[in-house]
Amino acid sequence: MKRFVDKVVAVVAACVLLILFAVIGLLVRLTSRGPALYWSDRVGRYNRIFRMPKFRTMRVDTPSVATHLLTDARSRLTPIGGFLRRTSLDELPQLWSILRGDMSFVGPRPALFNQDDLVILRTEQGVDQLLPGVTGWAQVNGRDKLSTADKVRLDAEYLRRRSMWLDLRIVMLTVLRVVRSESVSH
Repeated sequence: MKRFVDKVVAVVAACVLLILFAVIGLLVRLTSRGPALYWSDRVGRYNRIFRMPKFRTMRVDTPSVATHLLTDARSRLTPIGGFLRRTSLDELPQLWSILRGDMSFVGPRPALFNQDDLVILRTEQGVDQLLPGVTGWAQVNGRDKLSTADKVRLDAEYLRRRSMWLDLRIVMLTVLRVVRSESVSH
């Protein structure tokens, strides 16, 4: 049922947001050198690597590491990168990953291919059996401010408690957090 809902909502959202996609893509290209989309290797269900798109918010010469590991990450942002991150508009291309079946709307955020500590801890807790999500329990409970151990604890809690009602609660809390720009790395 969850997969069906994901696909239907992703198709409707993609149709409704088509013009916004075009505008954001054009703005990214006009304000910085490089492609509009950034494709990153992410760890998916059963630790399988997949390619996840986002609107590019960083300069093209930025290393592929978690934002919190960059020294002076703000200096690497494109002119509209901070706005895209603050509003989470950079995440919109992940509708593609949902349609492909690599992601869900709700689940643990997909780790970068080089976040071995996070992947190992999630695997130990069985979290690797879940499809990663655009948003998740950890995102609405601290997002970028959480330690790796706290993220995994919340991901494992989601694994135990998951339900359509919890997913709906997470989506509503996500909208609230995005509107308030809470716990977002810029």
